[in-house]
Amino acid sequence: MISLAAFDMAGTTINDGGAVYRALEDSVTEAGVAVSPENLQTWMGVEKREAITALIELGGGVADEDLVGATFARFRALLDEYYTAEPPTPVDGVPEAIAALQSAGIKVALTTGFSREVAEGILAGLGWTVGPADATETGASAPAGSVRVDALSCGDDVAAGRPAPFMIHRVMEATGVTDVANVLVAGDTAVDVRSGLNSGAAISIGVLSGKLDRASLEAERPTAVLDSVAAIPEYLGV
Repeated sequence: MISLAAFDMAGTTINDGGAVYRALEDSVTEAGVAVSPENLQTWMGVEKREAITALIELGGGVADEDLVGATFARFRALLDEYYTAEPPTPVDGVPEAIAALQSAGIKVALTTGFSREVAEGILAGLGWTVGPADATETGASAPAGSVRVDALSCGDDVAAGRPAPFMIHRVMEATGVTDVANVLVAGDTAVDVRSGLNSGAAISIGVLSGKLDRASLEAERPTAVLDSVAAIPEYLGV
């Protein structure tokens, strides 16, 4: 029985119009390094300093501490600019899916390659909250359109980001889930799927709400490929 569903953020639960891709590519390009579409896709979903380091090196640059730090700062600034111009929105059907899972007794957590500061800013902009359910609040009394998730783990919370399994294990700890056989993981990138598989989660799902196509996700050998997180309650039969 699944007792915890751990979902990626951008491209999986949140539609950001591809802003993360653009900010990552533009920040590295501004640092004087060319970024290929293949390399950009490979490093999506990874903790962003690590992704910047890899993309600089793959483009023939020298990823010293100063350059990585300056490029990361520029990434943050560009992402804020792009999100201000086009604020992120929930992926269609995801708030309802989260509510359905929680109503069935399944805790829902988010994991992300963003830093905690960035992730919390995005969630605040959406009006989403993180934490245990208020014993006095029922689904009927919660504000219309509100979303609460049980836990959040970010790229700077752990020793290594995806495809390492540590963010998944961190939200297991936060929600009191001790058995990976009770965990479902879903994300829209190859490293999301790999992280789920590396964690030992019972189910690791690739979703098509991001930029990656079905064949590329299936190449990672997930448990299943679904159109969206919105399809997960039906997939689980809840």
